Amino acid sequence: QVQLAESGGGLVQAGDSLRLSCAASGLTFSSYAMAWFRQVPGKERECVAVILRNTDTFYADSEKGRFTISGDNAKNTVYLQMNSLKPEDTGVYYCAARLTLYGTAFHSAAREYAYWGQGTQVTVSS
Repeated sequence: QVQLAESGGGLVQAGDSLRLSCAASGLTFSSYAMAWFRQVPGKERECVAVILRNTDTFYADSEKGRFTISGDNAKNTVYLQMNSLKPEDTGVYYCAARLTLYGTAFHSAAREYAYWGQGTQVTVSS
């Protein structure tokens, strides 16, 4: 049974950094795409970053150069390092997993991910 648990959210000021963690169980990163999504009230979840089988990475345009996704096999944890935070980065951040044994395509639609954590709130004040 796949389980995901996010942590690390909080209230920060614009320009600050924050690192989110996603502790995973019941899966191995070499067989999954792991992703971070952000959701704000009234909007759909949007993909922020993806790491494919713990190797290749993908970032949404607004996050390129500021966010870094990485995975630690020994700890079975995926991280999202967020630098130079902006007020528009505010939202609930969710970790998601998708079984992806083959292929190089990045999947950025929420409907393509079967497993989700409970989310962690990030608030960036101006």
